[in-house]
Amino acid sequence: MELSHPHDAVADIHYANFACSILVDTSPCSGTISSVRRWKVLIKIGLSVVAATVLLVTRAWSADNSGVDQAPQTDVDVVIELGLGGIIQPEYEGSKDYEIWPWPVIGFGYLAIPGLFAIGSPEAQAGGFAIGPSFNYTSDRDVSDDPDLSGLDDVDATFEAGLRASYEWTNAEVWGEARYAFGGADGVVGEFGVNAVARPTPELELKLGPFATVASADYMDSYFGVSARESANTGFRVDAFDPGGGFKSVGIRGLARYEFRPTWFLNAKASYSKLVGDAADSPIVKFGSEDQFAFGLSISKRFSFDLF
Repeated sequence: MELSHPHDAVADIHYANFACSILVDTSPCSGTISSVRRWKVLIKIGLSVVAATVLLVTRAWSADNSGVDQAPQTDVDVVIELGLGGIIQPEYEGSKDYEIWPWPVIGFGYLAIPGLFAIGSPEAQAGGFAIGPSFNYTSDRDVSDDPDLSGLDDVDATFEAGLRASYEWTNAEVWGEARYAFGGADGVVGEFGVNAVARPTPELELKLGPFATVASADYMDSYFGVSARESANTGFRVDAFDPGGGFKSVGIRGLARYEFRPTWFLNAKASYSKLVGDAADSPIVKFGSEDQFAFGLSISKRFSFDLF
């Protein structure tokens, strides 16, 4: 796990991500049938993303580890990774302006209950199946900082919490995440992708691959919607807009991880994503940009514990 960009949750080897992204619901809650149906459909999409990923990695895991039911013999029961860095990212979803935010690294690498099971691996680059928590955070959107958004509602910070599942082979990785958002925005967010993996040296690992994000209608409305009241507040300079759920963005992300000392790591990531669908059609994005970039650096340390 790991805390990462606002709009992109990145995964390192066996470590799920913390991420960073936010929004707030600027329109009143709607109890219409269509709204409820859209929300249910997006929940199913998000759950399907994780279910499909878990099914895929579980089958691959079973094929590679048939007959392995118990934790391996080792003196290590828990492996975690902690660190801190910084990341440059858009001020909010669809913004053309950038800011620097802290990038905490909180990674879960291995958990073993002797005689029962083991999740992950005590080794940093062992590959295989990994499952863990996923977090994301998006800072608030303050319209006073952007004259183009004058008349729209502010959006409070949004927190996201959920699960990440992945399976890594020698030169490839498949992964998926599903998170529930609360705070400025409410709804369900899903993210999935594949990576090519290279290890030029035992200390250096590189990953590169495409990814996509989906979101529920409630979540999309918080970031990209404009109510009739807000449109009137702008003097109808900004048209009313009611986005639906579906694909939010597609992009590509690169990760680099270097063990410069035993159990100490330098982590770097860079990503480009393009807003698509209703997110790209939002009048809010017209004042910003569909193209979203992020770059982060962090230092982390892996800790191993013998608890049992």
